[in-house]
Amino acid sequence: MNTPLSSTPRTLSRRIALPALTVLASLVLAACSSQAQPGEMPPPEVSVAQVQPQRVVEWDEYTGRVVSPETVELRPRVSGYVDRVAFEEGDEVAKGDLLFVIDPRPYRAALARAEAQLAQARSQAQLATSQNRRAEELLAVNAISREEFESRDAGAAQAEAEVSAAQAAVATARLDLQFTEVRSPINGRAGRALVTAGNLAQADATALTTVVSINPVHVYFETDEQRFLHYQALARNGSRENGGNEVRVGLSNDDGFPHTGVVDFIDNRIDPRTGTIRARAVVDNADRTFTPGLFARLQLAGGARAEAVLIDDRAVITDQDRKFVYVLGEGDTAQRRDIVTGRRVDGLRLVEDGLAAGDRVIVHGVQKVFMPGMPVRPTEIAMGDPPPSPQLAQAE
Repeated sequence: MNTPLSSTPRTLSRRIALPALTVLASLVLAACSSQAQPGEMPPPEVSVAQVQPQRVVEWDEYTGRVVSPETVELRPRVSGYVDRVAFEEGDEVAKGDLLFVIDPRPYRAALARAEAQLAQARSQAQLATSQNRRAEELLAVNAISREEFESRDAGAAQAEAEVSAAQAAVATARLDLQFTEVRSPINGRAGRALVTAGNLAQADATALTTVVSINPVHVYFETDEQRFLHYQALARNGSRENGGNEVRVGLSNDDGFPHTGVVDFIDNRIDPRTGTIRARAVVDNADRTFTPGLFARLQLAGGARAEAVLIDDRAVITDQDRKFVYVLGEGDTAQRRDIVTGRRVDGLRLVEDGLAAGDRVIVHGVQKVFMPGMPVRPTEIAMGDPPPSPQLAQAE
C-alpha cells in the first residue's frame, strides 16, 4: 500500500521549491513596480519661454527672377573687319570703355577725302564771293548787265551750299571713324565676345557682345488679384508698414531673406489669362550677390499686428489635425494647451488663438513630457533662444 511518505526525494524537493519561487517573483515585481512610479522619477529638464505679445509685420512670400535694369546687345554702326577685341570676357566695364576696334584705315581715308573736298569747296566759294563782290561794283556803274550779276550771285550762293555739303560729309566721315571704336554705352558686366579679331562685322547686323547693368538689380514677381486688392485696401486705410513698398529677398542658397529692397513699379493692368499682376522691386547689388536670371524668393510687407503672439516652432506638437503646446502650470507641471497657428514671422510661429501674455511655454525638452500634469524642471530662456544646456541640445 502506497502512502505520501513513499514519495521520492526529488518530488518532495519540487513541492518545496515552487512556493519559494512564487514568493521571490512577487517580491521582484513589487520592487520593479515601486521604481516605475512617476512620483519617484526625477523631473525632466526643460526650457520655458514667456509669451510676450509684440508688434509684427506680416510678410507675404513670392517667387521671382532677378533681371538687369539695362541690357544692351552691342552691334557695330559701321561695317569692317574686327581689328581687336579690347576687353576681357565677363569683366565689369564702365560707360565709354573700349570693347572692339574695327579696322579704321578705310574710314581714315574717307575722312581725308572729305576734308580735301571741303577745302576745295571753300576755295571755290571764296572765288565766287570775290567775283560776286566785283559784279556788285560793276553793276553800280552799269559796266555789266543785271543778268550777268544775278548769275554771279547765284554762283556764290551755290558755292556756299557746296561748302555746307562738304562740311556735312566731313562730319559723317569723322563719325564713321569714331564708330570703328565700339564702346560700352552703360556701366555693367560684359558677356562673351561673339566676334573675334579678323571676322567681318556688318553694320547694325552683327552681334558683338552683350552688356548688362548689375547695380542695382530688379526682381520681378507676380501676385494674384485677391492679394492685390488686399494691399490696396490696406494702403487706403494706412495700415501698411512703410507704405507697403518694403521687400525682403533671398536667393536659393540663402537662409531666410537677408537682402532688402523696395517696390518701385506695379503694372497698369491685371493679366486676364492668369489673374495676376506684375510688380518690380529694386535691390542694391553693391556686393555683386545678384546675377541677372537667378531665381529669388521675395517677401512683401503686408499689414501689421500690434498684439501678435509668437512662439518657437520647436514648442509646437501635432496631434493628428490638432496642434498644442505644453505650458508651465502650478507646481512646475506641464499643462496641455491647444492652439491655432499661423504663418512664420521672423523665424517664429504666429499663434492665432490659445495663448495669452504671460504664459510660459515649454520649448526644449518637450519630447520628455509624456502626459499633462507631469512634473518638470524648468529653465527660463527668451523665446527663440537656443537650448540652455548640452543635454537639451542633444535631445532636439
